[in-house]
Amino acid sequence: MKVSPTPSWELTNEHATSAYAVPVLVNRHDGRAYGPGEILSPHPSWIAMTAASAVTRMKHGRVLTAKEEEFLARFTK
Repeated sequence: MKVSPTPSWELTNEHATSAYAVPVLVNRHDGRAYGPGEILSPHPSWIAMTAASAVTRMKHGRVLTAKEEEFLARFTK
């Protein structure tokens, strides 16, 4: 499954680094994948944060299906 919380980022369990149904956050510009606890700067105006926190912030205000919400919850727990 793939969910794009923003145009530049994709949450997927189809990437080679995803394991045990836990998705990874992939930067669409450079292809780098991040696990939930890894630190990144997802946007120039945001402070560094964990990938899980970034996904929580990215999804704010978006309308997601129940299936997409459950998928994102696997990453942000």
